[in-house]
Amino acid sequence: MQMHNSHCARPELKDAASSPGRRRWFGSSTGFRTVTYLSRLLITSFLLMSAAGGQTQIPIAKGGVAARPALEQVVDTLIAKNAERTAALQRYQSRRFYRMNYTGFPTSLKGEMVVDMLYEAPATKQFTIVSQSGPKWMVERVFKGLLQAEQEALNSQNRERVALNRHNYEFTAMEFQEASDGCSYVISVKPKSPNKLLYRGRIWVNSSDFAVCRIEAEPAKNPSFWIKNTAVHHIYQKLGDFWFPLENESTSTMRVGGRAVLSIKYSNYEILAARPLQRTDTQRTDGGAPAPIASASSSRLD
Repeated sequence: MQMHNSHCARPELKDAASSPGRRRWFGSSTGFRTVTYLSRLLITSFLLMSAAGGQTQIPIAKGGVAARPALEQVVDTLIAKNAERTAALQRYQSRRFYRMNYTGFPTSLKGEMVVDMLYEAPATKQFTIVSQSGPKWMVERVFKGLLQAEQEALNSQNRERVALNRHNYEFTAMEFQEASDGCSYVISVKPKSPNKLLYRGRIWVNSSDFAVCRIEAEPAKNPSFWIKNTAVHHIYQKLGDFWFPLENESTSTMRVGGRAVLSIKYSNYEILAARPLQRTDTQRTDGGAPAPIASASSSRLD
């Protein structure tokens, strides 16, 4: 993994495991296993949503207005458009703000990391750490572990294992909700196997772009006895022809009484190179003529 430290943050957050009592707990087998499993679950939760998200035609009703499609049509178009967007996006950059807050036994801890990321197709991400603070284990095991896991997820086999498609998931139900942002299709999904890198829950799909714009879910399999449950919430935003993460949050409740919240906020997106996308029938503005395609080669979103 390409990772650089451009600046070491001031030690604003004291390592909470430094006192004798806390050090004994973190050094014990129970404490170490709890920290390790917590880190793994947080990394897993992030990977669930990290997979990038021939063209299916949506039926057109009289008057040139798109008829409301069935579940099968929405899913087929979502999968096809995800593949098209992945192939078209060549190069972009952004900044992430990682934050973790742990409250409970035996103490409360927090840490932060700011990272710049540069993506180049087909499978390269370069991370530059701008600043970091908090307990050493949190920085090394959670934040840097997330970067390492994201890099490994770019492997073609790993991407296939977590992809949102019919091989990995069952799409069991769909409801339509009027939404100002166009995220009107709400689909229930469940994994076909108890893979800890998959999830069960609901996804919101944009009715024009057929892109996932929101996810509320939980891991398909809890990787540790020490973790009671985890709730995952993700929101996406559109830039040019593409959809990117805006904010991710994973909340884990531990059996020993603790609670960990990992949040990742994204900003300063800039699409540096991309090919134009085809347009589905629902994206036409006059019932027949394709809508104009804006160039994404210099799109920015701060």
